[in-house]
Amino acid sequence: MFSKETYMTRRERLRKDVGNGIIIIAGNNEAPCNYTDNTYWFRQDSTFLYFFGIQRDGLVGVLDCDNGRDYLFGNDIDIEDIVWTGPLPSVKELGESVGVDNSGDMKALQTLCTKTIGEHRKIHYLPPYRADIQRQMSQLLGLKYDAVKRYASLDLIKACVKQRSIKSAEEIAEIERAIATAYNMHVGAMKMAMPGRYEYELAGFMEGEAWKGNGPLSFPIIMTIHGETLHNHNHNNRLEIGRMLVMDAGCETPMNYCSDITRTVPVGGHFDERQKTIYEIVLAAQMETIRISRPGITYQEVHTEVSKILAEGYKGLGILKGNTDDIVAAGAHSLLMPHGLGHMMGLDVHDMENYGQIYVGYDDETRPSQQFGLGSLRCGRRLEEGFVITDEPGCYFIPALIDKWNAEGLHRDFINYAELEKWKDFGGVRIEDDILITKEGCRVLGKAIPKSVKEIEETMGN
Repeated sequence: MFSKETYMTRRERLRKDVGNGIIIIAGNNEAPCNYTDNTYWFRQDSTFLYFFGIQRDGLVGVLDCDNGRDYLFGNDIDIEDIVWTGPLPSVKELGESVGVDNSGDMKALQTLCTKTIGEHRKIHYLPPYRADIQRQMSQLLGLKYDAVKRYASLDLIKACVKQRSIKSAEEIAEIERAIATAYNMHVGAMKMAMPGRYEYELAGFMEGEAWKGNGPLSFPIIMTIHGETLHNHNHNNRLEIGRMLVMDAGCETPMNYCSDITRTVPVGGHFDERQKTIYEIVLAAQMETIRISRPGITYQEVHTEVSKILAEGYKGLGILKGNTDDIVAAGAHSLLMPHGLGHMMGLDVHDMENYGQIYVGYDDETRPSQQFGLGSLRCGRRLEEGFVITDEPGCYFIPALIDKWNAEGLHRDFINYAELEKWKDFGGVRIEDDILITKEGCRVLGKAIPKSVKEIEETMGN
C-alpha cells in the first residue's frame, strides 16, 4: 500500500474533477469457484485500489464532492468469521489507514444513498462488470437491474481515465517490480523450451515464478507452438523442432500493478533461416515503436508507421507487392497482423477497460478505425508523458483467414497468395514490451528480457 496521503490526494483530485454529488466506488466481493465456500483467488477492483488501496472484500467507498468527505462502508467480521480467518482490522481501522474518517456498515451506506436521492443530488458510479455489484447498485439506487449500466456516470469515467492514465513515479516502480518477476518467468521458460517437453510444463513454471514474486498472473498465460491463434490458452502440445513458441505472460505485484511481456523462441534454441527471417521483421517493427513513440504523436500513427515496417519485410519475401503506403492504407498487411499495436497498462493489464475501452484508448480527437486490423487497436489516442503502454507487433499465418481472403479475392493487387501458401504451416511470432512515455520519447520498462536472435540463442544455449 502507498502512503495514506497518496490516496487522500487522489480522492481530492477526483472530487474536484467530478464537481458535485457523491461518487460510489464499489470494491469486489469473494466469488465462488464451484461452491460457496470454495472461492477464486480474491482480486480487488482496480478503481477501488487506486483510490482506497485496501485489499479486503465487501467494501464500498464514497466520496462526497459537495462537503469534501470520504466514507468507507462494510460489515465487520464476527466470531464465526474469526475462527476461519483470524482477527482482521475493523472497517473503521481500515478507513483510517488511508485517511478516511467516516465509516459505517452496509445499512449506513443504504441510508446515505436514500438520503442523497431525496436531496436530488447526483450519484456517480462506474459501469459494473460483475453481476453481484450490478445487483448491489440496483438495490442501493432503486434502479432496475438492467438499467444500472445505462446510468453509469460519464463524468466519473472521464475523471478516472484522466487521473489514472498518467502514472506516478511510485506506480512506475511497482510496474517495474512486476516486470522483474516477468523477467524470471520468461528467461526460465526460454531455457525449458526444448523438444519433448509440453507447453503446460512451461506454463506451470511461469505461474510458479509469478507466485514466487508474491503475486498472481496478470492474465491467463498464452503458451503455444500454434502462435497463429492469437490468444491460444491450450497448453497440451508437445514441443517440436521447427516450431516457434509464443509465450505471452505477465504477473501482478502484491499491490496488483501488472506486467505484460511476450517473447517468441525457436523450440530447441536455434533459429533456422525461415524462422529468423520472420522474427527479425517483427523485431524491426517492435523497435520502430520504441524509436518513434513520444508525447504528441497518436498511437494510431505509431501503429501505421510500424505497419509499414512489416509490409516492407513481407514485400522482401514476395508475400506482398506494390507500394508500401498503398498496402498499409488498404489494410492488406493486416492479414498477417489482425490486432492492434498495444494497449494501456497499469493496475489492469488492459488498464481501465472496464470503463469502456472507447473512453480509455480514444478521445474526441482520435476515434477508432473501421479497417480490419487497425480497428482492433485498443489505444489510438495522442500519447502523453506518463502513459504506460504495450508495444506488441506480430506476424501470424492463419490458414483459415488466408483461405477466406483468397476465396473472396481480397487485396489481390497487394497479396501474392501463391507465395503465401508456402507459409501457412509457420505459426506466429509476437514480441512485446511495456514502455513508458517520457518527456521527449519513451523507454522500455524493467530489466531487458532477451529478444534479439543472438540474445535468445545464447540464453537458450545456457
